[in-house]
Amino acid sequence: MRRVAAAVVLALLLVTSGCTGLLPGFREDPGDDQLGWEDGYWYDDPLSVTTEDGLNETEREAVVARTMARVEEIRGLEFEQTVPVEVISREEYRERRQSDGTDTPGEPSMYDRWNEQVWEALFLNGEDESIADRFDAVFSESVVGFYSPGRDEIVIVSDSETPTIDRATLAHELVHALQDQHLSLGGSPDTQDTQLAVDGIVEGDANYVEREYGARCRGEWECLERPPSGGGGGTLDGVFLTIFTPYAAGPGLVDDLRERAGGDWSAVNDAYEAFPASTEQVIHPEAYPDEEPVEVRVEDRTRNGWARFDLEQDADTVGEASIYAMLWANGVVPDENRSPYRYDFEASDGWGGDTLVPYRKATDDGEQYGYVWRVEWDTTADAREFHTAYRQVLESRDAREVRDGVYVIDEGSYADAFRVELEGRTVTVVNAPTRADLRDVRTPA
Repeated sequence: MRRVAAAVVLALLLVTSGCTGLLPGFREDPGDDQLGWEDGYWYDDPLSVTTEDGLNETEREAVVARTMARVEEIRGLEFEQTVPVEVISREEYRERRQSDGTDTPGEPSMYDRWNEQVWEALFLNGEDESIADRFDAVFSESVVGFYSPGRDEIVIVSDSETPTIDRATLAHELVHALQDQHLSLGGSPDTQDTQLAVDGIVEGDANYVEREYGARCRGEWECLERPPSGGGGGTLDGVFLTIFTPYAAGPGLVDDLRERAGGDWSAVNDAYEAFPASTEQVIHPEAYPDEEPVEVRVEDRTRNGWARFDLEQDADTVGEASIYAMLWANGVVPDENRSPYRYDFEASDGWGGDTLVPYRKATDDGEQYGYVWRVEWDTTADAREFHTAYRQVLESRDAREVRDGVYVIDEGSYADAFRVELEGRTVTVVNAPTRADLRDVRTPA
């Protein structure tokens, strides 16, 4: 999975709250810049602005300044410089994505083909749909704001008829600006699991502050009313649930780190020097930082023209969060009035590490694809639970067991052959177009 932008905010994050401040700021300015004061506004100053017809330039500057002061007050970090804020409509946002090539369809690259196998292995995106198109749909519908570190600016995507600023989105994105000025946005981790894990701190921190901001708006602060949302929702499916992991699970890790530090932000700040190594550490904060994922090796046992992709990174690690999303999306996680955003389920708990290797083979009719996925668990009981759950996923896709451990899906976007092996604490899944190809993708030991 290509790293989804660290500063993306999804609409499901937003917390309804607030009332309108009507009075101008009145407290005396300090002699120098102080925490909780920015560009003439203290964090607890009221504002005299109207939001019904949008915000003029003066009003926008006032809203941004006070929001910066409030983010400082919550987060305990001082802005080094003012952050420009632009507000655009969702239609304009979509047009920009198309004009810069982000949303422009084209011939899939080798990386795209490789990544397709990763998401197909999770039964979250079948052979008849591009995962790149799925990502484009998620972000076109769901992004309500982003921070651009290259330009040091924030763009707010407004769904109201008159584009305006949502205070929750602005506060969230201002945290990303603070991270960029003082800490880190996490770089470019090299696996799907570590990408989501790093964002567990980056987005978890921003979402934690956003929630605290909303809580204070319901109590001690006067706040601007939230604009109505006409879009920016996104469809809850397995792909969205995977991408959403940092936003939903990350605040829990941030809260745990603050508790460890007696309520201050020092342990959270330290985490930017030692990011979580896995989504397991985000979902289960007690695992951070000591429970490191194990290295899972997949030795090549291919023949008859099957080979790994010719890429610098030819294997991936999907991790606990993606496994949970697979189980949820395919009906294995029972619906017992529980939120899907808990990411904590018996058949995905106990993850120790995994490696997924996509393979391909050139034929006269084009390329064929397959994969080998090995998952190591903490205990043999954990491995058995996942083994049972994975077979339930196959059954949900109308797979038939043709012999012990070998399954075939005859029709649909996941029509393939599968060999599922349980050995001690390890479950290995081999995928190929046909039963005969299974032995060529991975010859049994």
